[in-house]
Amino acid sequence: MAETLEDLNLPQAVVARIIKDALPDGVNVSKEARLAIARAASVFVLYLTSCANDVATQHSRKTINGPDVIQAISDVELNMFIEPLKQSLEGFKKVKEAKKGAAKKRSSKENSNPNNDDEEVVEDEQNTSGQEVPAEVDEDAE
Repeated sequence: MAETLEDLNLPQAVVARIIKDALPDGVNVSKEARLAIARAASVFVLYLTSCANDVATQHSRKTINGPDVIQAISDVELNMFIEPLKQSLEGFKKVKEAKKGAAKKRSSKENSNPNNDDEEVVEDEQNTSGQEVPAEVDEDAE
């Protein structure tokens, strides 16, 4: 949990980048305005989180999910943001599934080749345990 009020503020660099991307070139924003926007955004995030938590609690859950946030946005009557948020959530799910599929593919590839091709394994003549020992690379041989 946050120890001070400042711990709840969004990072200034992130807020500055969002402001810069939202405005046309050549528009300057004072430090005071950036700070006000950052604080307003922090309050909005905290309020929306509280509303989404209420939705999750109504459904007897302790975890806030995407649909809870969408319902919270509807509850605070910011309906114009619902469709863009739904599209963002769908995009996030697609990226997440693609990463999961790639990781699964990588994992199955590694499991199908149990010996690592990058490392040569040889029997150590003095090893009496019968286990394989990785060969040492002779750096002087190069």
